[in-house]
Amino acid sequence: MKKITLFSDGSALGNPGPGGYGTILRFGNKERAIVGGEPHTTNNRMELLGVIEGLKALKEPCEVDVISDSSYVVKGINEWLEGWIKRNFKKVKNVDLWSAYIEASRDHKIHAIWVRGHNGHDENEQCDKLAREEAERQKSLL
Repeated sequence: MKKITLFSDGSALGNPGPGGYGTILRFGNKERAIVGGEPHTTNNRMELLGVIEGLKALKEPCEVDVISDSSYVVKGINEWLEGWIKRNFKKVKNVDLWSAYIEASRDHKIHAIWVRGHNGHDENEQCDKLAREEAERQKSLL
């Protein structure tokens, strides 16, 4: 299995408001950036959507380290998801995206790692910049 590092960050202006995500996939010395957004969303939705879109871009089963400054995403993946599934997602927000995450992650071995945001982590800073730029772009389209 290829070992991939997926760095991701999300942003929403207003929360809810226009939002974006920035994701960087790294395999060895190769990198690919993925950017997207929505006109009306939340920060947590963009954080999670960035991870989903990164996983969807992988063409084969991989071992993936997801690096995020979102406790919601990291704890969701590492700690909460199993219980949410057992409870059929009762009282869970963003069920549509967690269902999409389950589908996107199905063939991969995922380990999520939390990093402190805005703390000089190069890839997190790059993803944050991509996410904010996309959120601003979404805002300009309104």
